[in-house]
Amino acid sequence: MVKKYGFGKETETDAVLEKIEESSKSELEIEATTDAEGTHFTLELTDETAVYGLGEQMRGINKRGWIYTSRNMDDPSLTESRESLYGAHNFILITTKERNSGIFIDATGRVTYDIGYTKYDELRITVRGGFDLYTIEERTALEVVREFRRIIGKSYVPPKWALGYGQSRWGYKTEADVREIVSGFEKNKLPLSMIYLDIDYMDRYKDFTIDKNRFPDFEGLVRELKAKGIRLIPIIDAAIKVEEGYEVYDEGVKNNRFCKDKEGKEFIVGVWPGDSVLPDVLNKETREWFGEKYKILLDKGIEGFWNDMNEPSLFYSKQNFVKCINEIAEKKGKDLQAEDFNHINYLLSQLANNEEDFKSFYHNADGKTISHDKVHNVYGYLLTRAAAEYFEKYNPNKKYLLFSRSSSIGMHRYGGIWMGDNASWWVHMLSEFKMLPSLNMCGFLYVGADVGGFDGNTTEDLLLRWFALNIFIPLMRNHSVPQSRRQEPYMFGKTEVFRNFLNIRYKLIPYIYEELERCAESNEMLFKPLAFEYPDDERAKETEDQLIFGKEVMLSPVFEQNASGRYVYLPEKMKLIKMKSCEEFTVTELEQGDHYIKIPLDTFAFFVKENGYSKIMDYIQK
Repeated sequence: MVKKYGFGKETETDAVLEKIEESSKSELEIEATTDAEGTHFTLELTDETAVYGLGEQMRGINKRGWIYTSRNMDDPSLTESRESLYGAHNFILITTKERNSGIFIDATGRVTYDIGYTKYDELRITVRGGFDLYTIEERTALEVVREFRRIIGKSYVPPKWALGYGQSRWGYKTEADVREIVSGFEKNKLPLSMIYLDIDYMDRYKDFTIDKNRFPDFEGLVRELKAKGIRLIPIIDAAIKVEEGYEVYDEGVKNNRFCKDKEGKEFIVGVWPGDSVLPDVLNKETREWFGEKYKILLDKGIEGFWNDMNEPSLFYSKQNFVKCINEIAEKKGKDLQAEDFNHINYLLSQLANNEEDFKSFYHNADGKTISHDKVHNVYGYLLTRAAAEYFEKYNPNKKYLLFSRSSSIGMHRYGGIWMGDNASWWVHMLSEFKMLPSLNMCGFLYVGADVGGFDGNTTEDLLLRWFALNIFIPLMRNHSVPQSRRQEPYMFGKTEVFRNFLNIRYKLIPYIYEELERCAESNEMLFKPLAFEYPDDERAKETEDQLIFGKEVMLSPVFEQNASGRYVYLPEKMKLIKMKSCEEFTVTELEQGDHYIKIPLDTFAFFVKENGYSKIMDYIQK
């Protein structure tokens, strides 16, 4: 059963599609109070209570014991101390032996969840600004999720080719670079479906432009790659460069398409192009205008995009940058001491993504002026929605690949997400795994992290384990920064193992895609915690490094360096399939209970329920 309670929501998010009549607050079973900080909801937690959800967040699948904040933010230090990442996914599921309850906060601003951090036995939710509160009561955890997914609408499903392997790197700067990558894959007989372009392809980092010196025949390159079964997938950033004569900027200024300061002037921010402005995507006409700009690249044969920097990310605002430099300049000629050094460091550290900057520019939300601070969390969602809605007009009979870094619930209908700027750390591989069910709960099925890690230097064993992990994950993209070690799979000694893993992935794509479509249509989770599948099994409830995929498969990857295997808990009798290649594999039946499984670096291992074995083998042996 779903109930809705109104708390003065100012801006429509379209996160919930079903029209639900408001219930009286007197029916609300959660204690609610209001003060200057916002509206607070307090719930008691018992020792057995588990709390799931919140989509893209660090730490465990069970969220107890930490503070989480929905405040979309570009901050690549993805450690356990983080309270927020790139997305705002305000759905939680609270489970006890007697009850399964869902809570969705349909809000555009900051929401904080203190889940047993300040008080072990208390969940406290604080919401700034207006919002709608939805509560869901069902018999099981899976039924709560299914009911929530039903009211928010069907999840995005990409074209089938988007489940292939994608190679990316910030630093593929020319047509020659792209052809070199293709050649490397061809020479080593490695399957490849997508090559991603970062901001280097643009003319001085300007959206919807192409650097003609680096890519003299961009359209020809797109055709050339597609003939080989490879799609070229360019990046689009949120901000538009301030430059007279740049058509997108000139049009936007003429038609009031950009966010304004309190005096009604374009609010200037700094990102990759330098001085830039932000499209006012809270405005429907601006969304239509921005979405139409994708036509420039669609007309050249592009069939997919990744949207970045759309939290929005700000290196600085022009006004704060000038203020900072002037304050530093005042120290010129003085006897500088350690406190001056620390003060300068502090000033510089406060430039990026400054909360005061987010309060200093405004949107025209279809006639209503509203501070960005109040609607910050839906900016990336609406930017991606703008693209998806135009694709539907451009070719309603075609599926396009589209995913974003920033998101909130509602965007799940328009595109997928990748998990942002991770690092080449073993713990980040585990973090990706644990985020999968939480994101599925919030409607995001086409998801994945940068395989091998975006920042830092990967190792061959880490990359091999990450490839094995991602064989069942829908978005499989290897992406890295330019100053890091190269991560193309042919750059390492065990190229044959990478080839075998990719061949296994491609063999399983029909099965993975079938499950993806089924879960989207039936509002199911593609990845489930064991606790959801086996709610009466206490061991299953505590197991977070194993997941159920679809109906038949259990995944238990290796997450530790130098480990030759791992312990696995089987909640029921299953078959263990170990694959060195599509042709060389073994099948072993194991009883319910604990097992130590040897998994060498050259082996992909997974488990299948007895009733799904023949189905999986049909796909493997085709």
